[in-house]
Amino acid sequence: MSAPLPEAAATDWALFLDIDGTLLTHAETPDAVYVDDALRALLERRVAQNGGALALVSGRAIADVDALFEPLVLPVAGQHGVERRDAAGQLHRLPFPEEELRQVAQRFAAFKARHAGIVFEDKGHSLALHYRLAPQLEREVHALVEHALAGLGAGFELQAGKLVVELKPGGHDKGTAIEAFMAAAPFAGRKPVFIGDDLTDEYGFASVQRLGGHAVKVGEGESVADWRLPDVAAVRAWLGGAVQ
Repeated sequence: MSAPLPEAAATDWALFLDIDGTLLTHAETPDAVYVDDALRALLERRVAQNGGALALVSGRAIADVDALFEPLVLPVAGQHGVERRDAAGQLHRLPFPEEELRQVAQRFAAFKARHAGIVFEDKGHSLALHYRLAPQLEREVHALVEHALAGLGAGFELQAGKLVVELKPGGHDKGTAIEAFMAAAPFAGRKPVFIGDDLTDEYGFASVQRLGGHAVKVGEGESVADWRLPDVAAVRAWLGGAVQ
């Protein structure tokens, strides 16, 4: 059972925030979401309140995150930790066998063309097939991705989420991204708090707990998180209630 949720007023926290399902309500397609001015203002104030120790940790590519939150440029981990921009603005990207992934991308694109409702995201370092609009294709989507994974070898892994399955380089996840942030200023020495809603966020939850921090699960479902919030509106209200 989750511990009681305190006010989000601690200025010694390092805040790590998932985007879809946490700051933004899930949409039918990834490009259908919208970042309002109120959210941008809230994040700006939280950055100031927490001494710059706030990062977005997402399955989206960094370029996509920047386009969504423009003109804000925040520390961000993209593609489930495969790429990361630190607080100094330096980009860190995991090397991977690009040619092999491009061949898989062609097969995924052909699958999308044959099946109405499938959304294909080519994020560069990772590939995602969304079946939110075609849930009856779940088994077929997973079989396709698992077959592609077998052909790519040990350097890649499958990442399942809410009505989406992805292929990405192995060895990195949201937890490893948070740990990397926590090793440098302005995050180092603070208590990490990660808010997320999906299976992919469980890696981050485990990492912040190992580092002596707290995990906040948004919505229902089993989780290792010690705190809970019901939905996106509650996340924003909780974060906003601490802004001075």
